[in-house]
Amino acid sequence: MLRHLSTYLFSTRVFATRASILTARTTTTAASDPVTERLSAFGAYVAECLPKYVQEVRVGHVKELEICIHPDGVVPVLSFLKNHHNAQFVNLSDITAIDVPSRQYRFEIVYNLLSLRYNSRIRVLTYTDEVTPIDTSCSVFQASNWYEREVWDMYGVYFADHPDLRRILTDYGFQGHPQRKDFPLSGYTEMRFDDEYKRVVIEPVELTQEFRKFEFKSPWETFPAFRDPNEANKAKLLEDKKADQVTEKPKIKDK
Repeated sequence: MLRHLSTYLFSTRVFATRASILTARTTTTAASDPVTERLSAFGAYVAECLPKYVQEVRVGHVKELEICIHPDGVVPVLSFLKNHHNAQFVNLSDITAIDVPSRQYRFEIVYNLLSLRYNSRIRVLTYTDEVTPIDTSCSVFQASNWYEREVWDMYGVYFADHPDLRRILTDYGFQGHPQRKDFPLSGYTEMRFDDEYKRVVIEPVELTQEFRKFEFKSPWETFPAFRDPNEANKAKLLEDKKADQVTEKPKIKDK
């Protein structure tokens, strides 16, 4: 990754000295791999340029650089990665989130960036909770408009100063945020066609039982050709046993 960038970085004596200081802050999966070394070097370079915001730099198992930042550094870090000559991550591919309710800051916001100049990808990660807003990145990437609306709709993460923060995937008047781990599987409302009013109506969910019977093992179990061999053998033995019981003649007692 970043052939021109790595050449520039490793030829800079100042960066080589600073990179040795940041070795403890950089987590790698295979230090001997040249791709991983270049990614780690660039991550250390970003961390040294933005020490106020970068909290951790690591290289994932698929050899993609991940930069964990403070929530206040969304706009400065994304601006640096987009406009810096040695980065040029001008394409925002996606913004998504991860919900981990057991954490103090349950939401992890992930920005996926692409550098067409250096044919490289990078992930920028930050964190927040239900009530703390994140600065919008619409001033840096115009594509953030819809991506942040998706995150707001699915997770309820509020983006401050967003020009049009409203739902984009769910219906009008939808309650809750579907991708949260505490959102009920059945939801809060259901839609049906009312024959009396001749239109679709939305009403609260009413279930005769809380959970219906689900087949979690395999949806193909209902088809004989795709059944589990062990389960099929057991079913065949039960059928043979029942057939033997039916065909067995009753014994006549001696008088």
